Amino acid sequence: MINFFLQSKRGQFYFLWIFLFFAAVVIVSCTDDEVIEPLPRDEAYRLDKPSGFPEITFDSTGNPITVNGVALGKKLFYEGKLSRNNTISCGFCHIQEFAFTHHGHTVSHGIDDRLGMRNAPPIQNMAFLKNYTWDGVSHNLDERSLVPITTDFEMDSSLPEAVGKLKTDTNYKKMFKAAFGDENITGERILKAISQFMATMVSADSKYDRMKKGNAVFTAEENQGMALFQNKCASCHSGDLFTDESYRNTGMYYNPQLDDRGRYRVTLDWNDNMKFRVPSLRNIEYTAPYMHDGRFYSLEAVMNFYSENVENQHNLDPLLKQNGHLGIPMTTSEKQNIIAFLKTLSDKTFITNPKFAE
Repeated sequence: MINFFLQSKRGQFYFLWIFLFFAAVVIVSCTDDEVIEPLPRDEAYRLDKPSGFPEITFDSTGNPITVNGVALGKKLFYEGKLSRNNTISCGFCHIQEFAFTHHGHTVSHGIDDRLGMRNAPPIQNMAFLKNYTWDGVSHNLDERSLVPITTDFEMDSSLPEAVGKLKTDTNYKKMFKAAFGDENITGERILKAISQFMATMVSADSKYDRMKKGNAVFTAEENQGMALFQNKCASCHSGDLFTDESYRNTGMYYNPQLDDRGRYRVTLDWNDNMKFRVPSLRNIEYTAPYMHDGRFYSLEAVMNFYSENVENQHNLDPLLKQNGHLGIPMTTSEKQNIIAFLKTLSDKTFITNPKFAE
């Protein structure tokens, strides 16, 4: 019967068509089973050094900054699952519109509204810094986020706990694969992704920066303030980062409620008692309250402290006791001019940049 069917041309045509159809089905079925989803193409993230800035200190040899790594780090920066009860993220205490500080809080508030012991520092230009904390205990950006994640009055969690939560999220698996080549979610990768994101948070578009490029003009008050600042403040707040990254005792009284002796907590050397890291003054207009414990709520209060209220301690910085005077001599008008200059360090582009927003 089959031979008879094949003897006709029409029969041969139909038989060939049926054969090809089933062969195609078999081939497609086998191919579908073997398809491997290609990895999204990743690219190196271009991190440029602004004019006048020091060289990049971020060590990318073990953690190259990539587009997908930064995207993952940004999501993790705002991820509450890194905390014990899923409510506190890095972005909770580091708010963009205030140059990533905890605005209005003298010291940061963490999980269950627990109080920390220090004012949350701004997150900016960290790729160019050597140390990142008030006492200098942290000098590796890839490890920096471990402290807030595990500290009991911040996120009160652990890396294994955070990893366990993220592993149940399909989207995170895809993002880790895109950033690191596979879906394996580890504590090390969490920290590295966050540090990649933080390294990209560069602030270098203030009026001061534009003035240096010839794209802005200072007022008379701002110019006078800049001259005064260079004479009275730039010994510590030097360079385009406006910090020499040193640790100094600036004559602030010891607060027994917080029991924070600054650099001494790291070195246990009494000569480091009450020494704190010289902070950058970029975006200072946005980052009140000021000092390691947020004791001053205005720039005027800071100026008044340095001119009138510096305490003569055994290791007070020598720059604050010159010519028989404690602190920095300043008139009321000089203080106003210096503050006018400090406000030229405000970078509105940085605090509104959607690249850093949740």
